[in-house]
Amino acid sequence: MDVARLLADQREINGVDLARLSLGDHLTGEGPYVFKECDLTGADFSGASLVGASFEGCVLERADFRRTDLDGARFSGGGGAGLRFANAELVDAAFTDVDLSGANFGRALLTDVVFTGCRMIGAVLTGCRGIGYRFDGANLMLADLIGCSFRGAHLRGTRLDEANLSNCDFTNAVFEDCRMIGARTVDTVFTMADLRGLDLGEVDDTRLRSLRGAIISPSQAALILASRGLTVN
Repeated sequence: MDVARLLADQREINGVDLARLSLGDHLTGEGPYVFKECDLTGADFSGASLVGASFEGCVLERADFRRTDLDGARFSGGGGAGLRFANAELVDAAFTDVDLSGANFGRALLTDVVFTGCRMIGAVLTGCRGIGYRFDGANLMLADLIGCSFRGAHLRGTRLDEANLSNCDFTNAVFEDCRMIGARTVDTVFTMADLRGLDLGEVDDTRLRSLRGAIISPSQAALILASRGLTVN
């Protein structure tokens, strides 16, 4: 296959096996690309411009998007373990029902990025830049989110079980139908965060201190007190 000619002549690439190929040098800047049902396992897009590109139902295991400009890009379905987005630009990008397990977003620019229904178990977002990223129905179990800012965020249906949330800022955040069982919350800020829609699981003294300034429900307060041998009557 002449990959250079394919990418030069077409903007919609449908069902093509591009696994383990270096594609960045063959992309032109004339209009956004659309990849549909392609095998992009281990494909190298690093440093490329993919502004407004779409990836629909593609296999993306270990695909390399480091330093790639993905502003306005859309990912829907597909995905795979071990994607690399370190230092990528993802302004106004969207991920819908994508498997992002173990994905690395370290130092990526995430501004107004939406993750909807994504599987992000063990994903790494430590050091990501930008604000306004949103998680709806995402599974961030065991994810590394050290230092991420969720100030004023509204998290819906998000699982944060056993995630590392150390140094995260949840000031004024609102949790709706979320879970945070066994999460690490060292130096995490919850000032005026609304935790009434959050399953905290068992709250030990260390985690309780990190919740200072948060809003909780009477039932949550009763559970916390009951775990310390006190009964609310």
